[in-house]
Amino acid sequence: MATSSRAKVCLVACGSFNPITNMHLRLFELAKDTLHQTGRFEVVGGIVSPVNDAYGKKGLISGEHRLKMCKLATASSDWIRVVDWEVEQKAWTPTRKTMEHYENTLNSQAGSTVSLKLLCGGDLLESFAVPDLWAVDDMDKLTGHFGLVVVTRAGSNPEKFIHESDALYKNRSNIMIAREWISNEISSTEIRRAIRRQSSVRYLIPDPVLEYIKANDLYQV
Repeated sequence: MATSSRAKVCLVACGSFNPITNMHLRLFELAKDTLHQTGRFEVVGGIVSPVNDAYGKKGLISGEHRLKMCKLATASSDWIRVVDWEVEQKAWTPTRKTMEHYENTLNSQAGSTVSLKLLCGGDLLESFAVPDLWAVDDMDKLTGHFGLVVVTRAGSNPEKFIHESDALYKNRSNIMIAREWISNEISSTEIRRAIRRQSSVRYLIPDPVLEYIKANDLYQV
């Protein structure tokens, strides 16, 4: 199938990125491969969208530092960019509103229609089952209008989870599963713990990000 006949897609990853790790970057590459291999999509861009400081997650450092680390991590990419829109807001923005903003902005700039898909790990998919965590309308908009690309590890069973969730099952055709067969358990929480304990995290995060953390004495407390 010719590339020009494929639907243009931009992948959006929303999260703390506290700090951004090599696994975060791998999500983009895995999702891009998965979409291209269907023959139906052309990934034309990727957006890293760090959450606002008002999200209030324990241990969340300032958006200024998280933005800088994300930009350092993606500097060598020719298709992934960091957008500061969420960080610059006065309050935390629900994921649905963030996706709607990027959709409107992107398509007002693009010469053709680009659809957005929310890029996430299996843990976010499973969070849809947590009572009262997601507004029903938001969940429906994210899975129905936008769609998800879920990167999951070998041994997990997202298809079973989708089957058991009426909300997800309704929009199952718009949820794509990208499997990571190369075992990788990199966790930002574990990265922060290792840094506090003065253990090496080299090769778990990009070198420029590690240098920035050291230079700014981050995650020590």
